[in-house]
Amino acid sequence: MKSITINGSQRESVGKKATKALRNAGQVPCVLYGGDKPVHFSAPELAFSKLVYTPNAHTVVIELDNGETLNAVLQDIQFHPVTDRILHIDFYQLFEDKEIALNIPVQLVGNSRGVKNGGVLKRNNRKLRIKALPVNLPDFIEVDITPLKIGDKVAVGDLPTGDYTFLHNDNTVVCRVSTSRVAIVDDEDEEELEEGAEGAEAPASEGAEAPASQE
Repeated sequence: MKSITINGSQRESVGKKATKALRNAGQVPCVLYGGDKPVHFSAPELAFSKLVYTPNAHTVVIELDNGETLNAVLQDIQFHPVTDRILHIDFYQLFEDKEIALNIPVQLVGNSRGVKNGGVLKRNNRKLRIKALPVNLPDFIEVDITPLKIGDKVAVGDLPTGDYTFLHNDNTVVCRVSTSRVAIVDDEDEEELEEGAEGAEAPASEGAEAPASQE
């Protein structure tokens, strides 16, 4: 997984007054959890633009002014309710030998047969939560929708797991192709329907006789 470097300054004071002063100076107060003790630091708000305002997932390399370098992932973020400015960010420290749970974006590839025939592609989950060692975290989860016909779907159980584990039920739907008013029947689907109809025809009953006419 791609990483983004954040250059931060370790905070000595963590009170409300010090935090307000940081925000007024264009800094974002942050806390890194997961280690022996929480690490309080701050960084310029602009430094988080590529991390926050993107649909992609990234790990973070935090380089502090004391020379310490820490690997982490974004855990939580708070925005101002009116201005949408970043108020606070929580990070969680990564360790090479410890698995981490993270939401990974789903990337659809291919052109669905069902969509070509007028169906509508619906994305039920744009991100999936997985658990893996940091080295095995993927940038995205690729889903090939090429073979999907109208009425087909892709569930978590249909996806290869690789070096990570999905934290969803196997029947969790990732995407599906639904019918629409302008949908047309696929040639192969039409053949299957015709074969099914022929097989469903009931044969005439053997030994049946016409009722005797009454005179």
